[in-house]
This record gives sequence, structure tokens and C-alpha cells, in this order.
Amino acid sequence: MSVTFYWYPNCGTCKKAKKWLDANQVEYNQVNLVDNTPSKEELGELIEASGLPIKKFFNTSGKKYRELGLKDKLKDAEEDEALEWLSSDGMLIKRPIVTNGEKVSVGFKEEEFESKWKQA
Repeated sequence: MSVTFYWYPNCGTCKKAKKWLDANQVEYNQVNLVDNTPSKEELGELIEASGLPIKKFFNTSGKKYRELGLKDKLKDAEEDEALEWLSSDGMLIKRPIVTNGEKVSVGFKEEEFESKWKQA
């Protein structure tokens, strides 16, 4: 199984996730979220496939999130507006994101990676 691994190389959580993928021999295509930020359409597909609310895709601990005051703006934002913010700057996106086109995980929790991405 090959997955797409959206990450930011300077992110400690991303490094842990990458180490897990390597240790578990999961094939992946890595995409730098900052250099190759997914489009609104791609993000919409990831969010839909994940079944998670859009706010789970925001890097709420990031500097950019705080600078833009998104904590307050996000509550009343339409989905299209939220997707616009996410697609405008990869630093706003919670990372890493791993997907095989059907399943999606956001962030790194070893238990979730075990259940979603460990090969039988």
C-alpha cells in the first residue's frame, strides 16, 4: 500500500510520523505542505474522506493561526472560506496528513497509525 504523506520537514511530529512509516515499511510519497500546499479542492476531498470537522485540519498551535486571529473567525466561517485559508498557507494546516485516497489521518497518534496504516 502506498500513501501520500503531507508534512513539513522541520516539524517534530512529522519526523516521528515519518520514522514510524519507515519502521513499518509503509511506502509513501512525501509532499512538503509549505512548498506544495494542497488546493482547496484537494483539501476538501481530504476533509470529506476523513469524516472530521474542518477545524481539525487547522494547526491551532501555529504562529500564523494566532496572527490571523482564526480562533475567533473560524467559529462563524463558511466551509469555503475556511478552505481558502487552509489552501493559502501550508503553515495553517495541521500536520502530518496521511492518506491513501480513502482513509485519512491528521496529526500523529501511534495507535491511529497502527490501525490505519500498518500492513497486515
